[in-house]
Amino acid sequence: MKILAIETSCDETAIAIVEATGDEANAEFAVLGNALLSQIDLHREYGGVYPMLAKREHAKNLVPILEAALEEAELLHEDMQAMREETRDKIAEILSREPGLTEAFLDFVSESERPDIDVIAVTAGPGLEPALWVGVNFARALALAWEKPIVAVNHMEGHIMAALARESSSRSNLEVKDVALPVLALLISGGHTELVVMKSWLEYELVGATRDDAVGEAFDKVARMLSLPYPGGPEISRLAEIARSSVSKVEPYSSNEEGSTLLTPTLPRPMLNDATCDFSFAGLKTAVLYLLKKNPEVTEREKHELAREFEDAVAEVLWKKTERALEATGAETLVIGGGVSANTHIRRIFKHSVATRVDTRCPPVELRIPPAALTTDNAIMIALAGFYRALREEFTHTPVASGRRSLTE
Repeated sequence: MKILAIETSCDETAIAIVEATGDEANAEFAVLGNALLSQIDLHREYGGVYPMLAKREHAKNLVPILEAALEEAELLHEDMQAMREETRDKIAEILSREPGLTEAFLDFVSESERPDIDVIAVTAGPGLEPALWVGVNFARALALAWEKPIVAVNHMEGHIMAALARESSSRSNLEVKDVALPVLALLISGGHTELVVMKSWLEYELVGATRDDAVGEAFDKVARMLSLPYPGGPEISRLAEIARSSVSKVEPYSSNEEGSTLLTPTLPRPMLNDATCDFSFAGLKTAVLYLLKKNPEVTEREKHELAREFEDAVAEVLWKKTERALEATGAETLVIGGGVSANTHIRRIFKHSVATRVDTRCPPVELRIPPAALTTDNAIMIALAGFYRALREEFTHTPVASGRRSLTE
Protein backbone atom coordinates (compact mmCIF):
# COMPACT_ATOMS: atom_id res chain seq x y z
CA MET A 1 0.00 0.00 0.00
CA LYS A 2 1.37 3.39 -1.02
CA ILE A 3 0.22 6.27 1.17
CA LEU A 4 0.51 9.97 0.43
CA ALA A 5 0.34 11.78 3.78
CA ILE A 6 -0.33 15.46 4.47
CA GLU A 7 0.45 17.30 7.71
CA THR A 8 -0.54 20.95 8.37
CA SER A 9 -1.63 20.92 12.01
CA CYS A 10 0.63 23.78 13.13
CA ASP A 11 3.64 25.47 11.54
CA GLU A 12 5.15 22.68 9.44
CA THR A 13 3.92 21.98 5.91
CA ALA A 14 4.80 18.35 5.24
CA ILE A 15 4.02 15.66 2.68
CA ALA A 16 5.43 12.13 2.64
CA ILE A 17 4.95 9.11 0.42
CA VAL A 18 5.36 5.81 2.24
CA GLU A 19 5.03 2.25 1.00
CA ALA A 20 3.63 0.01 3.74
CA THR A 21 3.42 -3.77 3.94
CA GLY A 22 2.22 -6.22 6.58
CA ASP A 23 -0.51 -5.97 9.18
CA GLU A 24 -1.13 -4.32 12.54
CA ALA A 25 1.22 -6.61 14.45
CA ASN A 26 3.97 -6.78 11.84
CA ALA A 27 4.36 -3.79 9.54
CA GLU A 28 7.22 -2.38 7.47
CA PHE A 29 7.44 1.08 5.95
CA ALA A 30 9.65 2.36 3.14
CA VAL A 31 9.82 6.15 2.95
CA LEU A 32 9.82 6.91 -0.77
CA GLY A 33 9.53 10.68 -0.53
CA ASN A 34 9.51 13.18 2.30
CA ALA A 35 9.32 16.97 2.08
CA LEU A 36 8.87 19.45 4.92
CA LEU A 37 8.99 23.21 5.25
CA SER A 38 9.05 24.82 8.70
CA GLN A 39 7.60 28.26 9.39
CA ILE A 40 9.54 28.84 12.63
CA ASP A 41 11.44 31.85 11.32
CA LEU A 42 8.20 33.55 10.26
CA HIS A 43 6.52 33.07 13.65
CA ARG A 44 9.54 33.95 15.78
CA GLU A 45 8.70 37.67 15.86
CA TYR A 46 5.29 36.83 17.39
CA GLY A 47 6.81 34.63 20.11
CA GLY A 48 4.56 31.76 19.01
CA VAL A 49 2.54 30.44 16.09
CA TYR A 50 0.16 32.96 14.54
CA PRO A 51 -2.72 30.79 13.17
CA MET A 52 -3.75 32.89 10.16
CA LEU A 53 -0.14 33.30 9.05
CA ALA A 54 0.30 29.52 9.33
CA LYS A 55 -2.83 29.00 7.23
CA ARG A 56 -1.57 31.37 4.52
CA GLU A 57 1.86 29.74 4.38
CA HIS A 58 0.39 26.23 4.14
CA ALA A 59 -1.74 27.32 1.17
CA LYS A 60 1.35 28.80 -0.50
CA ASN A 61 3.62 25.82 0.15
CA LEU A 62 1.48 22.71 -0.36
CA VAL A 63 1.83 22.39 -4.13
CA PRO A 64 5.66 22.87 -4.15
CA ILE A 65 6.00 20.46 -1.22
CA LEU A 66 3.83 17.90 -3.04
CA GLU A 67 5.99 18.22 -6.16
CA ALA A 68 9.16 17.73 -4.11
CA ALA A 69 7.84 14.61 -2.35
CA LEU A 70 6.59 13.05 -5.60
CA GLU A 71 9.87 13.80 -7.36
CA GLU A 72 11.89 12.18 -4.58
CA ALA A 73 9.62 9.14 -4.78
CA GLU A 74 10.08 9.06 -8.58
CA LEU A 75 6.33 9.42 -9.01
CA LEU A 76 6.29 12.83 -10.68
CA HIS A 77 5.70 12.52 -14.42
CA GLU A 78 4.66 15.38 -16.64
CA ASP A 79 1.67 14.70 -18.86
CA MET A 80 -1.28 16.85 -19.82
CA GLN A 81 -4.42 15.61 -18.12
CA ALA A 82 -7.91 16.44 -19.31
CA MET A 83 -10.26 17.35 -16.49
CA ARG A 84 -14.00 17.68 -16.70
CA GLU A 85 -15.34 21.16 -16.07
CA GLU A 86 -17.58 19.78 -13.34
CA THR A 87 -14.53 18.40 -11.50
CA ARG A 88 -12.66 21.68 -11.86
CA ASP A 89 -15.62 23.56 -10.41
CA LYS A 90 -15.84 21.20 -7.43
CA ILE A 91 -12.11 21.55 -6.74
CA ALA A 92 -12.39 25.34 -6.95
CA GLU A 93 -15.25 25.21 -4.45
CA ILE A 94 -13.28 22.99 -2.04
CA LEU A 95 -10.26 25.33 -2.17
CA SER A 96 -12.23 28.57 -2.28
CA ARG A 97 -11.08 29.66 1.20
CA GLU A 98 -7.39 29.25 0.38
CA PRO A 99 -6.39 32.26 -1.78
CA GLY A 100 -3.99 31.34 -4.55
CA LEU A 101 -4.13 27.60 -3.94
CA THR A 102 -6.85 26.79 -6.49
CA GLU A 103 -4.91 28.04 -9.49
CA ALA A 104 -1.64 26.42 -8.42
CA PHE A 105 -3.41 23.14 -7.68
CA LEU A 106 -5.29 22.99 -10.99
CA ASP A 107 -2.14 23.84 -12.95
CA PHE A 108 -0.24 21.04 -11.20
CA VAL A 109 -2.82 18.25 -11.60
CA SER A 110 -3.49 19.26 -15.21
CA GLU A 111 0.16 18.86 -16.11
CA SER A 112 1.06 15.71 -14.16
CA GLU A 113 0.16 12.04 -14.34
CA ARG A 114 -1.84 10.57 -11.50
CA PRO A 115 0.80 9.07 -9.22
CA ASP A 116 0.80 5.41 -8.27
CA ILE A 117 -0.61 5.77 -4.76
CA ASP A 118 -3.43 3.90 -3.02
CA VAL A 119 -4.66 6.24 -0.32
CA ILE A 120 -4.33 9.81 0.93
CA ALA A 121 -3.83 10.30 4.68
CA VAL A 122 -4.36 13.73 6.20
CA THR A 123 -4.12 15.17 9.70
CA ALA A 124 -7.66 16.11 10.77
CA GLY A 125 -6.80 17.22 14.31
CA PRO A 126 -5.94 18.17 16.93
CA GLY A 127 -4.11 21.36 16.04
CA LEU A 128 -4.71 24.90 14.85
CA GLU A 129 -8.06 24.68 13.08
CA PRO A 130 -7.32 27.23 10.31
CA ALA A 131 -4.10 25.36 9.50
CA LEU A 132 -5.78 21.95 9.66
CA TRP A 133 -8.47 22.98 7.19
CA VAL A 134 -5.90 23.87 4.53
CA GLY A 135 -4.48 20.33 4.63
CA VAL A 136 -7.91 18.69 4.81
CA ASN A 137 -9.22 20.65 1.83
CA PHE A 138 -6.04 19.95 -0.12
CA ALA A 139 -6.53 16.22 0.54
CA ARG A 140 -10.16 16.46 -0.59
CA ALA A 141 -9.11 18.17 -3.82
CA LEU A 142 -6.41 15.56 -4.50
CA ALA A 143 -8.85 12.73 -3.79
CA LEU A 144 -11.29 14.20 -6.29
CA ALA A 145 -8.68 14.84 -8.98
CA TRP A 146 -6.96 11.47 -8.59
CA GLU A 147 -9.99 9.39 -7.55
CA LYS A 148 -8.33 8.12 -4.38
CA PRO A 149 -9.80 7.44 -0.91
CA ILE A 150 -8.90 9.49 2.17
CA VAL A 151 -8.22 8.45 5.76
CA ALA A 152 -8.49 11.13 8.45
CA VAL A 153 -5.64 10.77 10.95
CA ASN A 154 -5.47 11.88 14.56
CA HIS A 155 -2.24 13.84 14.98
CA MET A 156 -1.51 12.29 18.38
CA GLU A 157 -2.00 8.77 17.03
CA GLY A 158 0.66 9.68 14.49
CA HIS A 159 3.04 10.51 17.35
CA ILE A 160 2.29 7.14 18.98
CA MET A 161 2.98 5.20 15.79
CA ALA A 162 6.19 7.15 15.16
CA ALA A 163 7.36 6.23 18.67
CA LEU A 164 6.51 2.56 18.16
CA ALA A 165 8.47 2.47 14.90
CA ARG A 166 12.08 1.39 14.84
CA GLU A 167 14.71 1.81 12.18
CA SER A 168 14.86 -1.30 10.02
CA SER A 169 17.88 -3.05 8.57
CA SER A 170 15.85 -4.36 5.64
CA ARG A 171 14.92 -2.41 2.48
CA SER A 172 12.29 -0.64 4.55
CA ASN A 173 13.23 2.41 6.58
CA LEU A 174 10.98 1.70 9.56
CA GLU A 175 9.14 -1.20 11.12
CA VAL A 176 6.52 -1.68 13.81
CA LYS A 177 7.01 -5.18 15.17
CA ASP A 178 7.06 -7.12 18.43
CA VAL A 179 4.92 -4.59 20.28
CA ALA A 180 3.86 -6.00 23.64
CA LEU A 181 0.40 -4.80 24.67
CA PRO A 182 -0.79 -2.89 26.62
CA VAL A 183 1.08 0.17 25.34
CA LEU A 184 1.24 3.25 27.56
CA ALA A 185 1.86 6.48 25.65
CA LEU A 186 3.10 9.69 27.23
CA LEU A 187 2.17 12.42 24.75
CA ILE A 188 3.99 15.68 25.41
CA SER A 189 3.84 18.70 23.13
CA GLY A 190 2.92 22.37 23.03
CA GLY A 191 -0.75 21.52 23.28
CA HIS A 192 -0.81 18.12 24.99
CA THR A 193 0.33 16.41 28.14
CA GLU A 194 -1.51 13.14 28.58
CA LEU A 195 -1.09 9.47 29.35
CA VAL A 196 -3.04 7.13 27.10
CA VAL A 197 -3.18 3.33 27.23
CA MET A 198 -3.68 1.15 24.16
CA LYS A 199 -4.83 -2.28 25.33
CA SER A 200 -5.65 -3.43 21.80
CA TRP A 201 -4.60 -1.90 18.51
CA LEU A 202 -6.06 1.58 17.89
CA GLU A 203 -8.29 1.44 20.98
CA TYR A 204 -7.34 4.10 23.55
CA GLU A 205 -8.21 5.01 27.13
CA LEU A 206 -7.16 8.23 28.85
CA VAL A 207 -5.19 7.56 32.04
CA GLY A 208 -4.09 11.08 32.96
CA ALA A 209 -3.90 14.58 31.49
CA THR A 210 -2.82 18.09 32.37
CA ARG A 211 -5.33 20.13 34.32
CA ASP A 212 -3.97 23.41 32.98
CA ASP A 213 -0.90 24.13 30.84
CA ALA A 214 0.61 21.57 28.51
CA VAL A 215 4.26 20.89 29.22
CA GLY A 216 5.44 22.41 25.93
CA GLU A 217 3.37 25.50 26.65
CA ALA A 218 5.04 25.79 30.06
CA PHE A 219 8.49 25.54 28.45
CA ASP A 220 7.64 28.33 26.01
CA LYS A 221 6.16 30.60 28.70
CA VAL A 222 9.16 30.21 30.98
CA ALA A 223 11.46 30.87 28.03
CA ARG A 224 9.65 34.15 27.39
CA MET A 225 10.09 35.08 31.07
CA LEU A 226 13.82 34.55 30.59
CA SER A 227 13.79 36.61 27.36
CA LEU A 228 14.81 33.58 25.30
CA PRO A 229 13.92 33.37 21.60
CA TYR A 230 11.09 31.26 20.17
CA PRO A 231 10.80 28.30 20.15
CA GLY A 232 11.53 28.35 23.85
CA GLY A 233 11.77 24.65 24.67
CA PRO A 234 15.08 23.98 22.89
CA GLU A 235 16.53 27.17 24.41
CA ILE A 236 15.60 26.08 27.95
CA SER A 237 17.18 22.71 27.25
CA ARG A 238 20.34 24.30 25.90
CA LEU A 239 20.85 26.48 28.97
CA ALA A 240 20.04 23.60 31.31
CA GLU A 241 22.65 21.39 29.67
CA ILE A 242 25.26 24.14 30.11
CA ALA A 243 24.42 24.30 33.83
CA ARG A 244 24.68 20.51 34.20
CA SER A 245 28.02 20.32 32.45
CA SER A 246 29.48 23.04 34.74
CA VAL A 247 31.26 24.64 31.81
CA SER A 248 29.47 27.97 31.98
CA LYS A 249 32.07 30.74 32.03
CA VAL A 250 29.83 33.72 32.59
CA GLU A 251 29.19 35.96 35.58
CA PRO A 252 29.85 34.72 39.12
CA TYR A 253 27.21 33.80 41.66
CA SER A 254 24.89 36.54 42.91
CA SER A 255 22.54 36.72 45.86
CA ASN A 256 19.05 38.00 46.50
CA GLU A 257 18.04 40.27 49.40
CA GLU A 258 17.72 37.44 51.92
CA GLY A 259 21.24 36.29 51.18
CA SER A 260 20.30 32.93 49.59
CA THR A 261 21.61 32.41 46.08
CA LEU A 262 19.22 32.55 43.18
CA LEU A 263 21.77 30.36 41.45
CA THR A 264 20.42 27.32 43.28
CA PRO A 265 16.65 27.88 43.13
CA THR A 266 14.21 25.22 44.24
CA LEU A 267 10.99 25.00 42.26
CA PRO A 268 7.86 23.01 43.17
CA ARG A 269 6.96 19.64 41.66
CA PRO A 270 3.18 20.15 41.17
CA MET A 271 0.94 17.17 42.01
CA LEU A 272 4.00 14.94 42.39
CA ASN A 273 2.48 13.00 45.28
CA ASP A 274 -1.14 13.31 44.16
CA ALA A 275 -2.79 9.89 43.83
CA THR A 276 -3.91 10.50 40.23
CA CYS A 277 -1.96 10.33 36.97
CA ASP A 278 -2.90 13.93 36.14
CA PHE A 279 -0.44 16.78 35.66
CA SER A 280 -0.33 20.48 36.45
CA PHE A 281 2.30 22.91 35.21
CA ALA A 282 0.64 26.27 35.83
CA GLY A 283 1.98 26.44 39.41
CA LEU A 284 5.51 25.61 38.28
CA LYS A 285 5.36 28.36 35.66
CA THR A 286 3.99 30.80 38.25
CA ALA A 287 6.78 29.92 40.70
CA VAL A 288 9.32 30.93 38.05
CA LEU A 289 7.41 34.19 37.47
CA TYR A 290 7.41 35.10 41.18
CA LEU A 291 11.08 34.21 41.50
CA LEU A 292 11.96 36.51 38.62
CA LYS A 293 9.77 39.32 39.95
CA LYS A 294 11.61 39.08 43.24
CA ASN A 295 14.97 39.01 41.44
CA PRO A 296 14.50 41.07 38.25
CA GLU A 297 18.21 41.37 37.43
CA VAL A 298 19.42 37.85 36.76
CA THR A 299 22.81 37.00 35.34
CA GLU A 300 23.34 34.63 32.43
CA ARG A 301 24.57 31.98 34.82
CA GLU A 302 21.46 32.34 36.94
CA LYS A 303 19.37 31.83 33.80
CA HIS A 304 21.26 28.60 33.21
CA GLU A 305 20.59 27.36 36.73
CA LEU A 306 16.94 28.35 36.65
CA ALA A 307 16.50 26.58 33.30
CA ARG A 308 18.12 23.47 34.78
CA GLU A 309 15.88 23.48 37.86
CA PHE A 310 12.77 24.03 35.74
CA GLU A 311 13.69 21.18 33.40
CA ASP A 312 14.57 18.92 36.36
CA ALA A 313 11.15 19.62 37.90
CA VAL A 314 9.33 18.86 34.66
CA ALA A 315 11.24 15.62 34.06
CA GLU A 316 10.67 14.43 37.64
CA VAL A 317 6.92 15.04 37.46
CA LEU A 318 6.62 13.40 34.04
CA TRP A 319 8.43 10.27 35.18
CA LYS A 320 6.61 10.00 38.53
CA LYS A 321 3.19 10.22 36.87
CA THR A 322 4.22 7.81 34.13
CA GLU A 323 5.51 5.33 36.69
CA ARG A 324 2.17 5.52 38.49
CA ALA A 325 0.36 4.91 35.19
CA LEU A 326 2.57 1.89 34.47
CA GLU A 327 1.52 0.41 37.79
CA ALA A 328 -2.15 1.15 37.14
CA THR A 329 -2.26 -0.27 33.62
CA GLY A 330 0.29 -3.08 33.69
CA ALA A 331 1.66 -1.77 30.40
CA GLU A 332 4.51 -3.72 28.84
CA THR A 333 5.52 -1.06 26.32
CA LEU A 334 6.07 2.61 27.10
CA VAL A 335 6.28 5.19 24.32
CA ILE A 336 6.95 8.92 24.47
CA GLY A 337 5.65 11.01 21.60
CA GLY A 338 5.19 14.66 20.67
CA GLY A 339 7.59 17.53 20.14
CA VAL A 340 8.79 17.65 23.76
CA SER A 341 9.97 14.03 23.44
CA ALA A 342 13.00 15.51 21.66
CA ASN A 343 14.14 17.00 24.97
CA THR A 344 17.54 15.54 25.84
CA HIS A 345 17.10 15.51 29.61
CA ILE A 346 13.61 13.98 29.55
CA ARG A 347 14.91 11.20 27.30
CA ARG A 348 17.86 10.68 29.65
CA ILE A 349 15.66 10.47 32.76
CA PHE A 350 13.21 8.04 31.18
CA LYS A 351 15.92 5.76 29.80
CA HIS A 352 17.67 5.63 33.17
CA SER A 353 14.45 5.21 35.15
CA VAL A 354 13.15 2.38 32.98
CA ALA A 355 16.53 0.62 33.03
CA THR A 356 16.82 0.80 36.83
CA ARG A 357 13.15 0.30 37.69
CA VAL A 358 12.50 -2.53 40.14
CA ASP A 359 8.83 -3.33 40.76
CA THR A 360 7.83 -6.93 41.23
CA ARG A 361 4.16 -5.95 40.98
CA CYS A 362 4.54 -4.95 37.32
CA PRO A 363 5.91 -6.67 34.22
CA PRO A 364 9.15 -5.42 32.69
CA VAL A 365 8.55 -2.53 30.32
CA GLU A 366 10.19 -1.70 26.99
CA LEU A 367 10.76 2.00 26.29
CA ARG A 368 10.33 3.25 22.74
CA ILE A 369 11.14 6.85 21.82
CA PRO A 370 10.94 8.08 18.21
CA PRO A 371 14.05 8.88 16.19
CA ALA A 372 14.92 12.56 16.47
CA ALA A 373 13.58 13.31 12.97
CA LEU A 374 10.15 11.96 13.93
CA THR A 375 9.69 13.81 17.23
CA THR A 376 8.47 17.05 15.71
CA ASP A 377 5.44 17.29 13.42
CA ASN A 378 6.02 15.43 10.15
CA ALA A 379 4.08 13.60 7.46
CA ILE A 380 5.81 10.24 7.90
CA MET A 381 4.02 9.70 11.22
CA ILE A 382 0.72 10.58 9.53
CA ALA A 383 1.44 7.98 6.85
CA LEU A 384 2.13 5.34 9.53
CA ALA A 385 -1.11 6.04 11.36
CA GLY A 386 -2.94 6.29 8.04
CA PHE A 387 -1.81 2.78 7.13
CA TYR A 388 -3.43 1.30 10.23
CA ARG A 389 -6.68 3.18 9.58
CA ALA A 390 -6.63 2.15 5.91
CA LEU A 391 -6.25 -1.50 6.93
CA ARG A 392 -9.61 -1.09 8.68
CA GLU A 393 -11.02 0.62 5.58
CA GLU A 394 -11.89 3.77 7.51
CA PHE A 395 -12.15 5.80 4.33
CA THR A 396 -13.95 9.10 3.81
CA HIS A 397 -14.36 11.70 1.08
CA THR A 398 -15.24 14.50 3.50
CA PRO A 399 -12.85 14.56 6.47
CA VAL A 400 -13.62 17.25 9.04
CA ALA A 401 -10.86 19.25 10.73
CA SER A 402 -11.18 19.62 14.49
CA GLY A 403 -8.76 21.56 16.64
CA ARG A 404 -9.59 19.42 19.69
CA ARG A 405 -9.93 15.97 18.15
CA SER A 406 -9.45 13.41 20.92
CA LEU A 407 -7.84 9.97 20.68
CA THR A 408 -10.28 8.54 23.20
CA GLU A 409 -13.61 9.73 21.79
